[in-house]
Amino acid sequence: MGALSSLAAAKRIVVKVGSALLVGADGADRAWLAAFAADVARLRARGQQVLVVSSGAVGLGRRRLALPKRALTLPEKQAAAAAGQSALMRAWEEALEPHALAAAQILLTRDDTEVRRRWLNARATVETLLALGVVPVVNENDTVVTEEIRYGDNDRLAARVAQMIGADVLVLLSDVDGLYTADPRRNPAAEHMPRISRLTPEIEAMAGGANAAAGVGTGGMATKLAAARIAQSAGCATVITLGHRPSPLSALEHGERATVIEPSTTPAAAYKAWIAGSLAPSGALVVDDGAAAAVRRGKSLLAAGLRRVDGVFDKGDAVVIHDEAGREIARGIVRYEAEDATRICGLKSEAIEAVLGYTSGPLVHADDLALAAHVAA
Repeated sequence: MGALSSLAAAKRIVVKVGSALLVGADGADRAWLAAFAADVARLRARGQQVLVVSSGAVGLGRRRLALPKRALTLPEKQAAAAAGQSALMRAWEEALEPHALAAAQILLTRDDTEVRRRWLNARATVETLLALGVVPVVNENDTVVTEEIRYGDNDRLAARVAQMIGADVLVLLSDVDGLYTADPRRNPAAEHMPRISRLTPEIEAMAGGANAAAGVGTGGMATKLAAARIAQSAGCATVITLGHRPSPLSALEHGERATVIEPSTTPAAAYKAWIAGSLAPSGALVVDDGAAAAVRRGKSLLAAGLRRVDGVFDKGDAVVIHDEAGREIARGIVRYEAEDATRICGLKSEAIEAVLGYTSGPLVHADDLALAAHVAA
């Protein structure tokens, strides 16, 4: 599958835009942003959802605060991020407004994509924004993270976001037009690799280090391949292509060179496998025969079919779902903590808010359920 077919077939696309593309000598590169926004509008018009992972806050803030041209200390980076984030969002808003598209700022830390409860909340927010036709603009929350708890680069953040929302394609805009057998800036004989199905150690060894000459970015080809490995296991294709040209997504669709790293599964299958095999359950839900039958048919688990809650768990934890005979029928990510689940046991959906003061929908949504092996067989 080439870059054109990957992009054209995708329902949900994550695009990572680095500092080197966004930050010029005088601030945000508004001409580049305007052309890129036209790309986003074109994809949105044909029914595709687009999320942008955008660097640039530290670079813009550094100029705003007139910080010295040397490696910044962590407090200086955090101050620059705080000063630059508003400028970054203003640039995105101004670029998208002519296309009647709204931007929404989302600042994440590593815990937001690795702690299940926070992951569930972040995913729900992004899903709602996409459904409303908004373009989420995601960045790492550099004002609060420390070196020990940061992603380290927005390539990795973009891959985690793509994994979180079940994206079909992750586009990493780079300073080169894909992966080569060696660094093409140093070796003219380096050969371009248009498609990769498996990320072998030999392929990963072809990646160089960070592009120090860029002066603003932190990633390089090695970080892009690390991000592609995360995306690949999540069922998401990765496209690495040149960002330093107007309308880079249009350029992809007109056949410009890129490297496509194919997914090893589908987003839905990867997510179900993660629930079934990677999460230790914190408790159990015992359901009646009607609810058990519905879950076996791939339906959400509603409170009306709940008979008993076992164990102590929080919203976002994994739970086992048993029928009344004690058989495991599924595992899933629960949307209520154990105490609240007990309080709404047997209630119809419309009665939940009156009891709890809020509602999070079904106990376990169908998208967050993985059937037990003996049920799925």
